[in-house]
Amino acid sequence: MNDILGAMDSDVKPSPPKRRYDVSRRRMAAAETRRAIIAAARRLFLEHGYAATTMPAIAEAAGVALDTVYATIGPKPALFRHLIELAISGADQPVPAEERDYVRAIRGEPDPRRKLALYAHAIRMIHPRLAPLFRVLREAARGEPELAALWTEIAERRARNMRLFVTDVAAAGGLRAGVTMDEAADLVWATNAPEFYLLLVDERGWDPERFERWLTELWIRVLLP
Repeated sequence: MNDILGAMDSDVKPSPPKRRYDVSRRRMAAAETRRAIIAAARRLFLEHGYAATTMPAIAEAAGVALDTVYATIGPKPALFRHLIELAISGADQPVPAEERDYVRAIRGEPDPRRKLALYAHAIRMIHPRLAPLFRVLREAARGEPELAALWTEIAERRARNMRLFVTDVAAAGGLRAGVTMDEAADLVWATNAPEFYLLLVDERGWDPERFERWLTELWIRVLLP
């Protein structure tokens, strides 16, 4: 009997250990895929423009399936919008304006001159990422309704944010006599635009540091008492 039981025991194989589901590894792989798609899309949009860049070309350049591009970010207008938001935020994910480091630094700075200098520096850091995409957006907006809407949306968002910015500057030291809040906001809105940066840096050959210094001096002279 014992021999029989022993034989039965030997026939029973232990269950293999359950494979643990590695969530962190899956997340890392997904993040790497997203980065590859974003890098490929940015390069192709800048090289060929919006209309000539196809989603299959982006998928091939990123080394992923076309369905993966759609599942990860979405259709082409959503992908381009995502690139714009990342360029503005300077991070791997879009960051709301009030949560950006430079916005917090500006709001925490008591000196209005330093506020203007901090913002000019932020513009200089943002536009090398953003301005080239805006050149593509400007051209594409003429024939793509979704991108025309994006152009308008970003311009209006910037206008609202500039009103908040000059309100903060005015509260710290007041605006120059005769300069209204609306005029101050419009001036900052116009001179911090990607198009303005492209005119001076790309077309006139200014280096970004010179642009930052000039922008700071302009705002101080025109806006502050």
